[in-house]
Amino acid sequence: MSPSIHRRTFLTATTAAALAVAAPGQARAAGPRVSAAFTLPGERAYPEGIALDPRTGDAYVGSFTTGAVYRAAAGSRTAEVYLPAGTDGRTTANGLKTDRRGRLWVIDSTTGVDVYDLRDRSLLARFEVPDGEQRFLNDLTITADGTAYVTDSVRPLVYRVTPAEVSRARGGRAPLTARYDLSAAVPAQPGAAYTLNGVVADPSGRLLFTVDMTGGGLYRVAVADGSVRRVALHGGDLVHGDGLELVGRTLWAAHNATNTLTRWHLSADGTEARLRRTLTDPALQIPTTLAHHRDGLLVVRSQFDKGGPMGPGTPETPFTVARVTGL
Repeated sequence: MSPSIHRRTFLTATTAAALAVAAPGQARAAGPRVSAAFTLPGERAYPEGIALDPRTGDAYVGSFTTGAVYRAAAGSRTAEVYLPAGTDGRTTANGLKTDRRGRLWVIDSTTGVDVYDLRDRSLLARFEVPDGEQRFLNDLTITADGTAYVTDSVRPLVYRVTPAEVSRARGGRAPLTARYDLSAAVPAQPGAAYTLNGVVADPSGRLLFTVDMTGGGLYRVAVADGSVRRVALHGGDLVHGDGLELVGRTLWAAHNATNTLTRWHLSADGTEARLRRTLTDPALQIPTTLAHHRDGLLVVRSQFDKGGPMGPGTPETPFTVARVTGL
């Protein structure tokens, strides 16, 4: 998510009418369907990030405006407060992930990353960017070995936190250090434009993919040597790209300001991606992040354009997470 995207151009009501189209050369299938998966408490939740616990199927959603974290138990239609607003001094919660070790990772965009034990909600570690450094921490992914990678939207950096670093923190604070610098590959943008946003890892954990939300590019980072390559996109781009989700070689992206979801197919080496399907629907309500679920995609409906960081207005309440099928 980027609070600067309110400066982008929105679709008009006509062009934003619900569209579901196959990419050139692809047969048209049954259209995607958008419905409400579960509701969120609070009149100003403005959700941003989502994480699925791979052990239980529970979903966790963060509030960009308060720092609260909500939990929707598997199969529930209503989420409850899991970590109240302001917990551990956190004022915002954007990127979220859970790992197989039973931990919840929560990004505070202006500070760092908090790591919680899901069993008792205890704070296991806090990783912070040193004071004085400009940053907007945005999203994260966790590889099979438990290593976390975090994107920065105002500097083209990817940070890394290893399992050993979490263990050494012992519930205290530790520095969040940059591991990869993409400045030589990501085009510079004018003014205060935001760049890196969503990030995912391939199943092997050897490759990371991150989106440049302003330039519309997708970048492949080799974990071993840090080499960066721009992925060749065929059939479209990733402008306004926010959250990403990767299952096998299928990549989904949420395009926030245009109320769009896209599905891509990655080549075996991750150097190319082809657009397979596009859904544009105002019912997505500024989608920011998404998670693959056995019943479809869970998509966060932020409503940032209704009194949130993207513009004035009044949101529809309760806030909801959508379920999208057929994409």
